[in-house]
Amino acid sequence: MSYAFITMTTDTGTIRATIATPTTKQQGITTALLLVLGLLSAVAPFATDLYLPAFPQMTTELGASATAVQLTLTAFLVGVTAGQLVFGPLSDRFGRVPPLIAGAAVCVLASIAAVLAPNIGVLIAARLLQGLGGAAGMVISRAVISDLATGKSAARAFSLMMIVGGVAPVVAPLLGGLLTGPIGWRGLLSIVLGLSVVMLVAVLAVIRETHLKEHRDALRAERRGSGSALRALRSRTFLGYTAVFGFAFAVMMAYISASPFLYQDMIGFGTVGYGLAFGLNALALMGVSILSAKLTATRSVTGVLSLGIVLVLASTVAFALLVVSGAPVIWLAVPLFTAVGSLGLVLGNATALALGAVPSAAGSASAVLGALQFGLAALVSPLVSIGGSDTAAPLAIVMLAAAVVAVVALLAARGRTSTAR
Repeated sequence: MSYAFITMTTDTGTIRATIATPTTKQQGITTALLLVLGLLSAVAPFATDLYLPAFPQMTTELGASATAVQLTLTAFLVGVTAGQLVFGPLSDRFGRVPPLIAGAAVCVLASIAAVLAPNIGVLIAARLLQGLGGAAGMVISRAVISDLATGKSAARAFSLMMIVGGVAPVVAPLLGGLLTGPIGWRGLLSIVLGLSVVMLVAVLAVIRETHLKEHRDALRAERRGSGSALRALRSRTFLGYTAVFGFAFAVMMAYISASPFLYQDMIGFGTVGYGLAFGLNALALMGVSILSAKLTATRSVTGVLSLGIVLVLASTVAFALLVVSGAPVIWLAVPLFTAVGSLGLVLGNATALALGAVPSAAGSASAVLGALQFGLAALVSPLVSIGGSDTAAPLAIVMLAAAVVAVVALLAARGRTSTAR
């Protein structure tokens, strides 16, 4: 038996009717569940960056060109993007758990193939499938939270989950740099295999279905009268907050991509200094994400998100002004620290507001959000190095442009909210 209930979401200014079951609502978001969801969201980003320092070693051992080795990363990113677009809608149709188990199993099998790959062709194919399977955890973990929580509760859960998922792309290259020598590229991919096995076991042991059949049937009946679920994704509120998330994440990916050149070639840090600076920014992101979870308990989610976006914009403007004015390069580290830290107020809250705008299609909405995230990441990464390793101007332009678009998207989403009110 299912019950219809009305939920007023003050942060989006809309009143929405959804169908839920007592079983789903009673499950709640436990600490164990949140940790597993964080792991699911982190496996793919971790697998993206962990083996990057081993690229030169791979060209030698596999007898492949640098371009061919780079294709192993490109194939993985293509798999992650496509996988989210596949597994998100599947989870809306068949429930969260079956596609999640299937994706985790594919990721394990592909990871085994990657570790044992005899040549570059097999490795590229394995990485494509690895990304495809790993994407299931990323996209469905967001949908699970959207099933179990709305409003402030969802924002808090997403902020805490982002501590794991957001730090993974920051920590992975550092860990890879430390371990490339001792264990080699196959050892690094073995770590990814281990994480994939843990992901599969955790899914089987902890995750329970949150999108029950009677809920799915009720939504399908509702859509027969109102049209395709994809129609809901045209909502300006959803598109606005999704763009806020995507372009805010692009700020972080621009920083990550350019940081080796900025900290080492321009500022002059050694490997240890670079690691410390990188780690400090990661700690800032973690700390502010925890703060965000606390702030949303007493303040509106849109208010906390708006504060974060303002701080990100101010930081990118300050960074650009320092670059243009020719200030001592060491000062560039300051606005980078505040920009990365401020994203802790943005990523989780933007995710909660975006998925909260389309509760009837959380899986598909999560797929669009994730595809935009990785699409923009793939776009900005090469742009920041256009001017070479001795200038921060491309980084300043890309970060500022992404921040400005995020601000415009936030205003558009909130403008829609005001109209709804």
